[in-house]
Amino acid sequence: MNMIFAVAAGGAIGATGRFLVGRMMMKLMGTGFPWGTLSVNILGSFLIGCVAGALATRYNLSHVWQGFLIIGVLGGFTTFSAFSLEVALMIEKNQLSIAVFYALASMIIGVLALFAGLYAGRTLI
Repeated sequence: MNMIFAVAAGGAIGATGRFLVGRMMMKLMGTGFPWGTLSVNILGSFLIGCVAGALATRYNLSHVWQGFLIIGVLGGFTTFSAFSLEVALMIEKNQLSIAVFYALASMIIGVLALFAGLYAGRTLI
């Protein structure tokens, strides 16, 4: 039961963070491209790499705290479903080149950010 509460609390924090970053990116970059979702997914990939790397090499957190951080906070912060919807809407609007760019940038930069986070978590944190 503790794990359920930890994940729920972390999810609330992560979802709030996602909302705030999305709002900030909309103000900074405008509404013509889903900068908010791209930003949270890349940042979230980096952060989950940091946390996973640090937990694997330096820290021994309980499973409840790991669930809070990884499943809750970072799972609530990133959003694959919003990404999927945005790609689908771009395709429906016949914005194929933008959809392909967005999908590839999200996947490639997200994976690179995860590796950068793993490196940081293993060596710097």
